[in-house]
Amino acid sequence: MLHFSKDLVFDQIATAELLDTKLLVAAVARAAIESHDGLIQSPVRTVLPMGPVSGSLLSMPAVASDIGIHKLVSVQPTNAARGMATVQGLVTVFDAKTGNPLCILDGPEVTGRRTAAVSMLAMQFLLPEVPRTALLIGTGVQAAHHVKALRTMFPECRLHVKGRTPESSREFCRKNGAPNSELIPFDGTDFAIAQVVFTLTGSSTPVFTDVASSGQLLIAVGAYKPTMAEIEPKTVAGCRLYVDDFVGAQHEAGDLIQAKIDWRTVSPLSTVLEQQAHDHQRPILFKSVGCAAWDLAAARVALAQLK
Repeated sequence: MLHFSKDLVFDQIATAELLDTKLLVAAVARAAIESHDGLIQSPVRTVLPMGPVSGSLLSMPAVASDIGIHKLVSVQPTNAARGMATVQGLVTVFDAKTGNPLCILDGPEVTGRRTAAVSMLAMQFLLPEVPRTALLIGTGVQAAHHVKALRTMFPECRLHVKGRTPESSREFCRKNGAPNSELIPFDGTDFAIAQVVFTLTGSSTPVFTDVASSGQLLIAVGAYKPTMAEIEPKTVAGCRLYVDDFVGAQHEAGDLIQAKIDWRTVSPLSTVLEQQAHDHQRPILFKSVGCAAWDLAAARVALAQLK
């Protein structure tokens, strides 16, 4: 018998209100350690083709001692022409002891916010100092989520935005600008202007083709298939390498797969949190592919807010 209230189904706006950025960053850190210790089980996501063109259905479960979650989302690139969001879906949260459903969250909002939280966590531990400048390559949903997270976690950081065209950069800055915050269109090619560079596109070909600067942090988010790569192989070769999910990255991180890296040189997020110091003489590349453990972390934050 299902013991569940419709009041515990949260749309995009209600889900956003439950996911405080600072709490989410802390929850992701906890989940990274628990995953490393085997306390969270989250297998590599199942991806099935769906629809007549290039759509996909993604299934991502995770289980811990307190809760279990299942994120089921669809990705349909042709939705843009329909005026609809590319990603649709939901996260169902269950009590681990009873199996009773506890709530349903908006899947794209959870994905966007927890992905940005992973990036913020990487910045906290991989940078030697609070960043003064950041460049976001991309003007989509993930870019908007990262702007919100950066304003919360690093409010003094000047944010530059590079879109596909100068017009798209200016339009994004106009839509996402806020009083007393720096959000600046960037139409140049010298990516060395920023201490941190985020690649947040759905591009199948590299959008960062420079050799990264000494001490620069690259956070690659957009590529989620082996056939996609936002970072040039020569750039990858010159960086120290970190990933959010070591197992998932070997199947999905096209940036690293296409660069034919030695996976023995790659460190997972859990080791980032344990290390006290990092080599900042070389540039660092943090590749984020996402996993259901981060969705479970978001569900924990949401449940705590509900209580």
